[in-house]
Amino acid sequence: MSAEDLEDYETEMELALYREYRDVVGLFAYVVETERRFYLANSVDLVPRSTDGEVWFELTLTDAWVWDVYRSARFVKQVRVVTFKDVNVEELAKSDLTVPET
Repeated sequence: MSAEDLEDYETEMELALYREYRDVVGLFAYVVETERRFYLANSVDLVPRSTDGEVWFELTLTDAWVWDVYRSARFVKQVRVVTFKDVNVEELAKSDLTVPET
């Protein structure tokens, strides 16, 4: 397999992932971004924690979809994330759910 073939394959996988996102975004209430992943979820519980002066976050998502091109099963019942980095949680308004066609 050439480098060009690999690049074409990765581009096709990313496009398929975007199309899947476009198809499922309307099923979810929240968009969640961490330093490592992007999620859609219907329930979000974000708890700031502190140990010895260090602040970290424990995030629990229920009924979620994970943006990950290499993951075979992107729908998950529950996700638990522990991070020292920023977490962005946005509630989607119904008008925000319109994704442009490709």
